[in-house]
Amino acid sequence: MTDKLRAYLYLHFCVMLWGFTAILGKLITLQALPLVWWRVLLCSVALWFIIPKAALRSISRPVLRQLVLVGCLVGVHWLCFYGAVKLSNASVAVATMGATSLFSALAEPVILKQRIRWYELALGILILPGMALVVGHIDFSMKIGFAIGVVGAFLAAVFTALNKRILDKTPPPALVMTFVELFSAFLICCVAMPFVLYWQPTMRIQPMGSDIAWLLVLAIACTLLPYYLSLVAMRHLTAFATNLTINLEPVYGVLLAILIFREDKEMDPGFYLGVLIILVAVFSHPLLKWMVEGKKVASS
Repeated sequence: MTDKLRAYLYLHFCVMLWGFTAILGKLITLQALPLVWWRVLLCSVALWFIIPKAALRSISRPVLRQLVLVGCLVGVHWLCFYGAVKLSNASVAVATMGATSLFSALAEPVILKQRIRWYELALGILILPGMALVVGHIDFSMKIGFAIGVVGAFLAAVFTALNKRILDKTPPPALVMTFVELFSAFLICCVAMPFVLYWQPTMRIQPMGSDIAWLLVLAIACTLLPYYLSLVAMRHLTAFATNLTINLEPVYGVLLAILIFREDKEMDPGFYLGVLIILVAVFSHPLLKWMVEGKKVASS
């Protein structure tokens, strides 16, 4: 098995696990900020006991600053994502992640100083009608959640490209990168907490009942494991290919939302047509890349 094939398998496994995150966000009764705060706190505590401390101390300051920046963006991305879940529903939240491809087609060349690949930009633009159908077929009350989810998709494209830039140089071990970034996400949540509590003094922070079990599943099975494996996979994949594969998350998220919450009763066929267009773009990427770049290799 080649490294690239193994990386794709790792990434698809991660996407399957991430498909549950919107469902867990719906099951957990906490609001977005305390939910993400507990998620990254539990991850950071677990990682602290398993990371090699010598490797953590050996990180150079420039790399550390980059990792902290990525972690802060990850934290805000998750706040947007779970904000979308709470303000709309799980199906809408995962559908917004389809916009990541378009943002990635533009962000990756800028951050990694590469040329824009026309077919990646075309696939990103192809997703726009799908996004328009999604937003056009949801209740007005859900559109604020949709908009917040799109902001989260933009942040996902940016931090994935930044991570790729770090991984293309001399990166720390993947576990150490995971710890620094998730702990930075925890810190950004700590910074936001007093401001949110000022505006929402009645916001509950303490998990209750089944929240504790679902938070543990979210932190360990749906955050730590896939976050680590995705960093390993990105050593062999482009940021665009990574984000495009992650766009399969709506498949799992929407199907699970239908099965568990019966959200199909809240949506009309236009919503699912939009999701289908997003998926066509996702599955077209490997074929287009092979047709375009394979021909170039053959001609040379």
